[in-house]
Amino acid sequence: MKISEIYAMLDSIAPFDLQESWDNSGLIIGSMNDEFDSITLSLDLDSSLIAQAKPRTLFITHHPLIFKGLKSLDSSKYPANLIKDMIKKDISLISMHTNYDKVVLNKFVLSEVLGYKNYEQDSEFILKFEVNKSFEEFVTDIKSKLNLTTIRVVKGCDFIKTAALCTGSGSELIGSFKADCFLSGDFKYHTALQSYENSLSLIDINHFESERYFGESLALNLQKFKVFATITNSINPFEYR
Repeated sequence: MKISEIYAMLDSIAPFDLQESWDNSGLIIGSMNDEFDSITLSLDLDSSLIAQAKPRTLFITHHPLIFKGLKSLDSSKYPANLIKDMIKKDISLISMHTNYDKVVLNKFVLSEVLGYKNYEQDSEFILKFEVNKSFEEFVTDIKSKLNLTTIRVVKGCDFIKTAALCTGSGSELIGSFKADCFLSGDFKYHTALQSYENSLSLIDINHFESERYFGESLALNLQKFKVFATITNSINPFEYR
């Protein structure tokens, strides 16, 4: 199969035109006319995944390996070290980032992982849903469903009637919606303090842990086209001790 064929399928699942202006979703490495032998889905790429990959693999990742323009390629440093090995093995890369967040990933995590089937699209990146649980009960539920051993929270109120979700990193969206609790990742100290003072509870579901379902969700969509892929995940650079 040519990359152009799978690219068209991916575009029908989550149109690349929907990506944010700063994003770099699309074909990152390779040519539309290139052919590939297998597909591997992953949140990111790392050196271990590339070393284990067979030649002529097409990787489809959530995060683009290249975000900004590269002025030089030092093959001893990331991401040039990966790019060099990928070219040697004729490995291609397509990334689906903010376009996939908007259309698929947030909804999949909320409905299929957390179990909240009824929700409303508050904005492109925000889903709102009813909870009607105490803060402590809600935190326990989220921690269990995401299989988290530790979880950072800000208790802004005792009872959660409504909550909002944005997988990955969504702290900059605070203030654009109304809810009792916000689930996202990468919250900073001052964001937490401001939220506490404004009675907005926060549950930090972590960047990696909230988006590691990218492969699973995309594989289900590709199966509709009778296309099958290997699901894996890059390393989580953080360790919890």
